[in-house]
Amino acid sequence: MKIIHTADWHLGQTFFDYDRKAEHACFLNWLRQQIRIFRADVLLVAGDIFDSSNPSAESQKMYYHFLRDVTTENPDLQVILIAGNHDSAARLEAPNPLLESIHVAVRGVVKRTDEGEIDFSHLIVPFHKGGCCLAVPYLRQGDYPDAATYQEGVEKMYKTLYEQAKDTDGPVVAMGHLQATGSEISENDRSERTLIGGLECVSPDAFCREIAYTALGHLHRAQRVSGRENVRYAGAPLPMSFAEKNNQQGVTAVVITKESTQIERIAFEAPVKLLSIPTQPLPLEEALEEIARLPEGEIRETSPYIEIKILVTEPEPSLRHTIEEALKTKSVRLARIAAVAPERTSVSAVIGYEQLQSIHPMEIAEDIYRRKYGGEEMPGKMKTLLQEIIREVEL
Repeated sequence: MKIIHTADWHLGQTFFDYDRKAEHACFLNWLRQQIRIFRADVLLVAGDIFDSSNPSAESQKMYYHFLRDVTTENPDLQVILIAGNHDSAARLEAPNPLLESIHVAVRGVVKRTDEGEIDFSHLIVPFHKGGCCLAVPYLRQGDYPDAATYQEGVEKMYKTLYEQAKDTDGPVVAMGHLQATGSEISENDRSERTLIGGLECVSPDAFCREIAYTALGHLHRAQRVSGRENVRYAGAPLPMSFAEKNNQQGVTAVVITKESTQIERIAFEAPVKLLSIPTQPLPLEEALEEIARLPEGEIRETSPYIEIKILVTEPEPSLRHTIEEALKTKSVRLARIAAVAPERTSVSAVIGYEQLQSIHPMEIAEDIYRRKYGGEEMPGKMKTLLQEIIREVEL
């Protein structure tokens, strides 16, 4: 069985008031191509399809056009989607009678029987090729079995589902939209921070070792969870904040056989880059020199979003106007101006997790080397080795 796992599309999101419709369209077109090339049997979308519980008509149109096109191009493809914390569970499930006719199953609502018991069977979606998917949407209070804590309730939900599904003829795959303990977050990403705070962290032990693959959504960085190779976040296809500009976008491709589960990343190059200049905050005059080196040209749909980091020691009433004037002829789109106090000018002096997340590990290593060796640049061979290690860790 061949599976493509994706999540956190956030259709309809605006980036500092910029419309991202063209970027999302680019990703969905790319995804259709990958499904065809990979010859996927199943597409799993692990929540946060939309950025809002009340998405625009245009965002919904893009979503339904994608489902129509991808199932028309791949008649045997099965699509399973779950609702995330940004989605309206009932709205997402409403078209199920129509979607099921094109092999699309959506699970957003945890249904209950007339006796008030959880209808576990609704969350077990059979695969056409054998086996089944435990399609668990984002669980709100009261969605899970009785338990002392949220974590215990979610774990009980998955274990009960697995017990009911384990005798199926074929692999069992799980889906979820949650934060697993041992995973890395992007500190200043409101999409992630909505349900982060420790109280709703779920142990990866909730997913039985016998489950062939667990497809998670909610965190925007693609990653394994607590060393579990087959418990993964696919990551968001577009960076949602400047803290995510160094994330590797893409989808996860999974091949399940009787003997093993093979997993690889398929990289997607986001059509619009995120730039932060200077690398470290500088006084306005020096920052303007860096701005002057930006490429000239018209602003297009693919022009990078840019944040300007300025070192300030006193109020600068004309700061924004000065920067906007300097950018007038540049082929970039100003997203934000970050005014930073002097004590945060060095990588080593970063005191907030938000700032640390926005800096690439290579930049930190180079800064430490320069300070240790009197301002000398790191040798090229050392840079190459470090880059290889960073790539391996991020896989």
